[in-house]
Amino acid sequence: MQIYTRTGDHGTTRIIGGKSVHKDSQQVEAYGTVDELNSIIGMIVALEETPSDMKEELMRIQHYLFDCGNDLATPEKHDKYPYRTNADLVTWLESRIDEYAPIPPTVESFILPGGTQLAAQLHFARTVTRRAERRIVSLQQEQTINQHVLKFINRLSDYFFALARVANTQAGVEDVLYERSGRVFHTELTKKDIPK
Repeated sequence: MQIYTRTGDHGTTRIIGGKSVHKDSQQVEAYGTVDELNSIIGMIVALEETPSDMKEELMRIQHYLFDCGNDLATPEKHDKYPYRTNADLVTWLESRIDEYAPIPPTVESFILPGGTQLAAQLHFARTVTRRAERRIVSLQQEQTINQHVLKFINRLSDYFFALARVANTQAGVEDVLYERSGRVFHTELTKKDIPK
């Protein structure tokens, strides 16, 4: 397989189905940002301090993100290339958030990205997930997309928030609280309490 094809030398690329689009199009921005996020997760998996069970789960998410990117690169209503991301993936992600949310101590204010190296990297992944979400929202204003992708990405940022808190808790490191924050969380941290 030849690595370089020269087909993008004039600023265009081909999406699934063979259609040519500009490399700065909303579609390429969307699946490109998802690809960037996948690379960040790969860096987190490579960290020595990342627990093996967390690595396994993150690698599973990498596969799901590749499915999301595939769907975003697929032209709308393309019968030959069906979407891969479905509601089951969203439900699975919600179940993981529900599992992690009660583990850290209750907080009543916003927290800053930080703590352990692992937690900081997970927060970094959370913010790139939010950027990916913004790119997907921009894309859906231009064309029909697989809505399950948008829902999955939206939940994924919540997942990284919860997982970053777990990483600090398991390492015995306190979250970095935002000093100027008023009381934000009034009850036990649950899925609905996680910042959107």
